[in-house]
Amino acid sequence: MIGRAQLGQVEHDEEIHQQLSEQKIRDESAIRLIVDEIDNACDAKDWETCRSFFADEIAVDFTSLAGGEPSLISADDLINGWKANLFAEKKTFHQRGNHRIEIDGTSATVFSKAYAFNLLESGDIKGLWEVWGNYTHKLQQTNDGWKCSGMTLKVVHQRGDERVRTFQPEN
Repeated sequence: MIGRAQLGQVEHDEEIHQQLSEQKIRDESAIRLIVDEIDNACDAKDWETCRSFFADEIAVDFTSLAGGEPSLISADDLINGWKANLFAEKKTFHQRGNHRIEIDGTSATVFSKAYAFNLLESGDIKGLWEVWGNYTHKLQQTNDGWKCSGMTLKVVHQRGDERVRTFQPEN
């Protein structure tokens, strides 16, 4: 038979478990929103908002798309690179789904499947380039909320005119 003290402890433990579950749901929602809003900000060419989702330094690995080596770069350099490559006349569309979020204390890892296109409709280079891939985002919880601290893209398939992906207008 459970005494009143034991029953109180069980109720307290259940309340703690409920609070932890609710916090996990809030964290997962916030993390998913950041990953998705990075794409939305890129497509809107809203670079200030895009920058707000990142820690000051980001471990990036886009080697399956562009070659090179994984690197640790400043968030400002990442955003400036995107700003130059995804200039106003280049239409873009990014979409992701099938998020799998794992939280370990103040760190999180998000796996998601992604699709994106780049479209140029005027100028010397015109056309469409598309990519499908698997993303892994790393996030850290900060005083300002969750921030992206790492991004890896593993390309599954791409098609179209590669020149569209890499084209940048001369300044």
